[in-house]
Amino acid sequence: MAEHRITTPLDDDMLMKFKSGDKLLITGTILTGRDAAHKRLVDLIRKGEDLPVDIKGQIIYFVGPTPARPGNAVGSAGPTTSYRMDAYSPELIKLGLKGMIGKGGRSQPVIDAMKEYKAVYMAATGGAGALISKCIKSSEIVAYEDLGPEAIRKMEVEDFPVIVINDVYGNDLYAEGAKKYSRVS
Repeated sequence: MAEHRITTPLDDDMLMKFKSGDKLLITGTILTGRDAAHKRLVDLIRKGEDLPVDIKGQIIYFVGPTPARPGNAVGSAGPTTSYRMDAYSPELIKLGLKGMIGKGGRSQPVIDAMKEYKAVYMAATGGAGALISKCIKSSEIVAYEDLGPEAIRKMEVEDFPVIVINDVYGNDLYAEGAKKYSRVS
């Protein structure tokens, strides 16, 4: 398992260097979105309409940050459970989304889409939202302001810590860990 410092946007060559279990420190722009925003994006895709944000090469962080205290870009910004986006993620990956950050496992259709179109799923540490927020240098709503904290935001991050769970090769850190520590042989 390696550690990589990366700068967004992501591309296929970069992603092919990562393996499940690698630690990444992300600097650059990431987008945010949760299930309501994902549903709206996929509804637009299915209607053949343009998206309000360009997702090609981007990372979407599954988060709904709390309001910022004075002097901070956001309040607590911990990850939300990723399986809630599983119905929408394959279509976004097909359009060029290269990374997702959340917590918990992903479904097989999402893992298959990541392998086919070269994307990765990364985990941020649940319960560490206040610490994670210190890596977020700016935040602005770019779509769906009516969703409040679940609006799509563009965030500038510096050394945002994540672990690669699913890589472009179809590996799954959670499945590998369960096998490694299983008492059943």
